[in-house]
Amino acid sequence: MNDELLPELNLDLPALLEAILFASSSATTVAQLAAALDLPVEQVESGLTGLEAFYLAGQPGRGLRLQRFKGRIQLTTVPEAAPFIEKYLGLEAGSRLSSAALEALAVVAFQQPVTRPQVDAIRGVNSDGVIKNLLGKGLITELGRSEAVGRPILYGTTPEFLQYFGLDSLESLPPLKLEPDSEEPQ
Repeated sequence: MNDELLPELNLDLPALLEAILFASSSATTVAQLAAALDLPVEQVESGLTGLEAFYLAGQPGRGLRLQRFKGRIQLTTVPEAAPFIEKYLGLEAGSRLSSAALEALAVVAFQQPVTRPQVDAIRGVNSDGVIKNLLGKGLITELGRSEAVGRPILYGTTPEFLQYFGLDSLESLPPLKLEPDSEEPQ
């Protein structure tokens, strides 16, 4: 975090961004941060890059990190801290996902936006209950409707999905490996 100090505050830009993101109750955009700081978007993006570098490489073993999802940014805790945070907050620890839920969630994550009939076709079984469960847990969300016959609902992942799996962004998903005799994903 060695951006130029903001003389009037005695803080560098990454530290100021960290403070704002910490105080924010939800994810925000770079444009909102730039407007609040009266700075160009490019300068704020550079500060966010510095903050990200601080969490990833500069200070290993930190409890926080920067998460990006669909153009929004927020400060989150690292996944390794989850059991202790759950215990401290008295949250139910039994929120494990079944293999069917993990399978359907993987289809949504790699194919989004995707419809339930598409999930069914890939999994080879009806996914109504699993989709309902994933919606209830906040791991997937409705993104709109497909133009296909019957206008089925399109599903995609949420920021909670990223937090649950300890990912910084959708780009952090591991590459999809197909078996040699399987077809390309659609």
